[in-house]
Amino acid sequence: QVQLVESGGGLVQAGGSLRLSCAASGRTFDRYAMGWFRQAPGNEREFVAAITWTGLSTYYAESVKGRFTISRDNVKKTVSLQMSSLKPEDTAVYYCAADTSPTAYSRTYSLLGAYDYWGQGTQVTVSS
Repeated sequence: QVQLVESGGGLVQAGGSLRLSCAASGRTFDRYAMGWFRQAPGNEREFVAAITWTGLSTYYAESVKGRFTISRDNVKKTVSLQMSSLKPEDTAVYYCAADTSPTAYSRTYSLLGAYDYWGQGTQVTVSS
């Protein structure tokens, strides 16, 4: 069983920054691929960013590329999402997710179904 707990959400003005963190349980966290997704009201949950278990490969949605950075600390069992130059359209609930047995992750990282554990989400609101 893996538990994921997000933190760091809040209210920020457009152009500002926030750093989200996700704390994970599980003895083999350093073998999990991790992703961040978000869901705005009335919208489907969408991919934001992902990172392989080594941390050597990262992936981003086009809408956040160059503004968001995903990273992980396998000793602390955390994954973070540094968000800069925030826009009102970034407003959403942000979810951390774990793929505990990643296979062909370079092809599956953006798929909700690739992840078998999810956090409860943290609200990010960007005001204009």
